[in-house]
Amino acid sequence: MKALGIILAGGNNYRMRELSEKRAIAAMPVGGGFRAIDFALSNMSNSHIQRVAVLTQYNSRSLNEHLNSSKWWDFGRKQGGLYIFTPTITAENGNWYRGTADALAQNIDFLKRSHEPYVIVAGGDCVYKLDYNKVLDYHIQKKADITIVCKDVPMTEDVSRFGVVQMNEESRIVDFEEKPMVAQSHTVSTGIYVLRRRQLIEMLEKSMQEHRFDFVTDILIRYKNLKQIYGYKLENYWSNIASVESYYQTNMDFLKPEIRNYFFHQEPYIYSKVDDLAPAKYNTGAEVRNSLVASGCIINGTVENSVLFKQVFVGKNCVIKNSIILNDVYIGDNTHIENCIVESRDTICANTYLCGEDEVKIVRGHNERYIM
Repeated sequence: MKALGIILAGGNNYRMRELSEKRAIAAMPVGGGFRAIDFALSNMSNSHIQRVAVLTQYNSRSLNEHLNSSKWWDFGRKQGGLYIFTPTITAENGNWYRGTADALAQNIDFLKRSHEPYVIVAGGDCVYKLDYNKVLDYHIQKKADITIVCKDVPMTEDVSRFGVVQMNEESRIVDFEEKPMVAQSHTVSTGIYVLRRRQLIEMLEKSMQEHRFDFVTDILIRYKNLKQIYGYKLENYWSNIASVESYYQTNMDFLKPEIRNYFFHQEPYIYSKVDDLAPAKYNTGAEVRNSLVASGCIINGTVENSVLFKQVFVGKNCVIKNSIILNDVYIGDNTHIENCIVESRDTICANTYLCGEDEVKIVRGHNERYIM
């Protein structure tokens, strides 16, 4: 592969509310057994990109633990590898990453020491499959300076949290608005970019000289009339999980047979760190309908239209509907949970009623099993 991969996984988003208080968004569990960053990493691996850097910062402990071995995504090669970069205090710099461009610039030595002619930059908070080779071929064919992977979203979807682009007949981007109040288009940037490595280095050095720190506003939007910036349309499934509503809906999408088949059974596959856990156990009285139940779970009650992640215990006479139960949750007997996201490592006491009515309810408690 003629490209180097960089995954931006250091940011936080207030739209995730309490869910991002204990982990980075890129470390959010998705689809029963994955983390959000697994999709970008798997796409890199499946596209035969041998060198991938992940830039982490906010609440990165669980994310770094997940990335402690590159073997799960097959990056353990002599000529490549998976590199984890966090903000580093030096004699010249004592700042955290002040934006996406600054994150890249603080690790510019990695770019300068690499030999690949192109760079693919992607976020760690999106669920999708993509062959980056096709995007790179398109980039070269168009003789583009920058190529942005774009996605048409439904007219009913709120695009105010995305970068919104407008393209002409030749797919050249003629306008780019970042998080507009009123959108003129429903074609959004997926946060995936392709450009030449040397050009990226030049743009980053210029931005840092001018104290500009954001990749979108200070590079893409600023250069939209000076550089040949093209859009590549992504036709298959794509979702950004960086809000509670989109995170909930993305996990609910995995209950649809066509989505499960696309991600679980169609090549190329999505890879993740594997835990040695027993298969899910369904005891007498358990009833499960249209749900995903991960390894290590023990079910004694009723689960319907829900996603249960690893090592969830559901007590007797429990009812769980339209909910997401994250890893290692203990749910006591006679509990009713509906339209909720239950935070990981929680203990839900017996005889509890939890229901999200106007919006998805986030349930956070104490893990009483570990309290002395």
